[in-house]
Amino acid sequence: MNAIVVMTTVGSAEAGEKLASALVEEKLAACVQILPPMLSVYRWKGEIQKETEHLLLIKTTDEKWKGLSEFIHANHPYEVPELIAVEAAKIAPEYQKWLGGQVQG
Repeated sequence: MNAIVVMTTVGSAEAGEKLASALVEEKLAACVQILPPMLSVYRWKGEIQKETEHLLLIKTTDEKWKGLSEFIHANHPYEVPELIAVEAAKIAPEYQKWLGGQVQG
């Protein structure tokens, strides 16, 4: 089992809580952290945008990536959600065991 951290952003804490709760409930994620508001600057449809967003750090496994990706695309409020996964190069064995147990089934 390889642990990954998936990142996505949402426009409000409420949207983040809704998505995070659903991901954990569906066993697609062991834990989701919702970070405080931040300013995102990006180009969208040819225009520079500046928006307040919340970053979600989603802890899961490689095996759950496909289902998690499909779930986010179906339930995310954005037309094109950020969805970036980073492999965990180092992880405490106890945490890895806990993480795997939370997303099984």
